[in-house]
Order: sequence, then C-alpha cells, then structure tokens
Amino acid sequence: MSSTSPFRNIDRASGEHIAKRAWWLILLTLLIPGSAQLIAGNRRIGRIGLIATFVYWALFIVAAVLFVVNRSWLFFIVTAPFLDGALAAFLILYAVVFAVLALDTLRLLRINRIPGKLRWVTLGGILAVGILGTSSIGYAGNLAGVQSNLMGGLFTQQGFTQPVDGRYNILLMGGDAARDRLGLRPDSMSVLSIDAVTGSVVNIGIPRNLQRAPFAKGSPMQALWPDGYNCGDVCLINAIYKDVTDSHSDLYPNAVKQGSNPGVEATKEAIEGVTGLTIQSYVLVDMAGFKALINALGGITIDVKDRLPIGGQEDWNGQPINVKGWIEPGVQHMDGKMAIWYARARHGSSDYARMQRQREVEDAMLAQMDPATVLSHFKDIAAAGRQLLTTNIPNGMVSTYLDLALKAKKLGIQKLELVPPTVDVVHPNFTAIHAMVQQAIHKAASGK
Repeated sequence: MSSTSPFRNIDRASGEHIAKRAWWLILLTLLIPGSAQLIAGNRRIGRIGLIATFVYWALFIVAAVLFVVNRSWLFFIVTAPFLDGALAAFLILYAVVFAVLALDTLRLLRINRIPGKLRWVTLGGILAVGILGTSSIGYAGNLAGVQSNLMGGLFTQQGFTQPVDGRYNILLMGGDAARDRLGLRPDSMSVLSIDAVTGSVVNIGIPRNLQRAPFAKGSPMQALWPDGYNCGDVCLINAIYKDVTDSHSDLYPNAVKQGSNPGVEATKEAIEGVTGLTIQSYVLVDMAGFKALINALGGITIDVKDRLPIGGQEDWNGQPINVKGWIEPGVQHMDGKMAIWYARARHGSSDYARMQRQREVEDAMLAQMDPATVLSHFKDIAAAGRQLLTTNIPNGMVSTYLDLALKAKKLGIQKLELVPPTVDVVHPNFTAIHAMVQQAIHKAASGK
C-alpha cells in the first residue's frame, strides 16, 4: 500500500475520515485478522497474522470437506490425542496472535482524533472484537486440549478391531459397587450389536439373574463349569465378575495388559455363550459415576410410571419400609442423584422393572446429548466421562464408532430384552435365545 493510501496518509485527515477509517480497520480485524496491519500498520506483523488466519480457515475448510466426503477421516483426526494436542496448541497460539493484532489495531485507530461520542463507540467496538475473538479462539483451544486428554486417558489400547459377520458387538456393563456389598457386580448388562456398514443397532438386554450361562468355546472357564455357570441361585450371571476376580483371576493372565481384567473377560465369554455373538470390546460404567455425567448434562427428563422408594428396606411382603422419600409418578426433570435412585430402586419392584428403568435413564441421557449441550458442558462431561467409563475399545476405532453412532441415531435402536416370560431365566433355552438374537438383528437390518 503506497504512502498516499487513505489508511496510512492521515496526518491532515478530518475527524470524520479518521472515524470511517477506524471502523474499516475494526471490520478487517474481525473478518481477516492481520489485514489491518498489512494496509495501515506494521506489514511484518500483518503477514504473520494473515498466515495464522489462513491456516485457521484452512482447518475449517478441510473439516467441512471431510465431513461431506468421509466423516470417518474427520472423526479420526478430531479423536486422535496427538492431533488434538497439536490443534489445541495452534488455537491457543492463534488466540495470542489475535489478541496482539486487536491491541495493535487499537493503536492504529487514532482514537484521540475521533470526535465526540463516536470515539467511545469506536473504542467499544475494537474492545468487543478483541475480547470476543480472543476468548472464543482460546476456548476452542482449551476444548481441544480437554479432548486430547480425554481420548488419551480413556482409550489407551492401540490399533483396530475387525467386524465379525459384518457386526461390531460391544458389551455394556453397569457396575454397582454399593456400600452394602463387597466388590463390584455388573447388575446392568447388555450387548450393542452394530452393523459395520449401515449402523443399525440392536441393544440386547441380559438379566442379572440369568442362570446356567454357558461359556464361549475356548473359554478357560469351561474347565471349571463344563455345563455352564450352574450352581443354583448363587450362580447368577452377574456373580461371574466377582467370582473370577476373587478366585480365578489366574485364568486370564494377559487381561490387564489388554486393557481389561479377569472379571470382565469371564463375563464377556459367558454373554457370548448366551447370545451366540462374538464380542470385540467392552465398556464398564460406574453406576455411581452416572450422577456426575447427568449433572454435567444439566439433568435428564423421565416419565415416571410408578411410585418408587428412595432407600429403605423391604418388609416380609416385599414392600418398601423406612424409606427416605419417594419418586412420584409423572414427567420429572431429575438431577444425577435422583436419576440414580430411579435407576437403582429395588424395593417394591422386580429386577426386570429395574432393567427397564436403567434403559430409560440411558435413553434420556442419549437424548440430552445434543451438540449444544455437549459443547456448553464439554469440560464437565469429559471429567465425568473419565470417572465413569473403563473400556478396551482401541483408540483407532473411536472415529468408526462415532460415524456409526450418527447413522444409528437416524435409524433408531432395536431392543431385545431376554427376560420372562420370553426367556426362562432359571432354565434358559440358549438355542432359542441365539435364534431370537439373530431374528432381532435381521429385523434391525431390514428396517422393520
């Protein structure tokens, strides 16, 4: 820009011209950070600002193109801890550059030569641009840093998993380590069976009191229980986790190295025997940790069908007594503490009713996970997630599962509950159960 430029040659300019020039510089700083310095200030600073701005824009353009062309690639980039860390570093650096550019633009405005009230309006304009721009870019960098820490701390296993018969099968367990019991028992168990191409999902609910569970072929537990986990009502399927953890952990010497533990592996093999599916990964959810996640989401809304007790005991007739309070019927917005009571209430209802309530809490949480809520509460959600989840899902699979989750949300989730009267939990017919699972998968795949 020549020395005769109206942006540079302003020694004899009028106050009105200075004001007009100032607003152009503010607008340029907002839209193309660095351009104000290039035409009216230090061109070296301007070039640095423009390069950083073009890189910033390029990242958004690449992300937009990948979202349209191949979302899996985009999800892989934004969930890779190293790349998240690099992005966080760039955004924080760019926030600093933006702050420097905004301050330098303030110098270039010649505020003292702008007449009257317009001077204060102009000052307010550049301060607003500087504060909003710096804080928004810095906040994005902070979120990327949180994302990097979350991905690196939660998904510690390397590599990928392959679909089996065209499906990914993930075991979900809700661990209940309450004060009134020793050890952890996964009282909530289900298998998410996901079509590797279409994303159609079947959620297969396994009742905690299922007996005689057979172990998958090749399981070391078959040597102990060749006829299934069968010793009466002591050998419920949810007791396998604690039994193996306490007494048979030597059967799974490599479990911890592979991101799992002996209790998880034995339970996984039992559920493989029950469903006839090959399970690639697991997610263990600390039910008490649900409270922090629900609070981070701002609570969840549940349509309560029956009056449920909070705490207390049961009388000889199975009715609740000495309760701390009640959850009344009707649509309620619950915080984390109340939602956990709703999901775990035992007295006066059956295990199967409790399974159904736990599914309702899961569904309500998924419904609450809209982009606006997740972005506005991301740090709290990430902190709760690290407290809440243990998993051996490889970090290379996170992007694939995110892409499939978006497809599943459009298709909806089919549900199969292996509970009475459909299934006899004391003397289960596992051949019939395998057929039910395959029928549910076929139904989900056909969209019926």
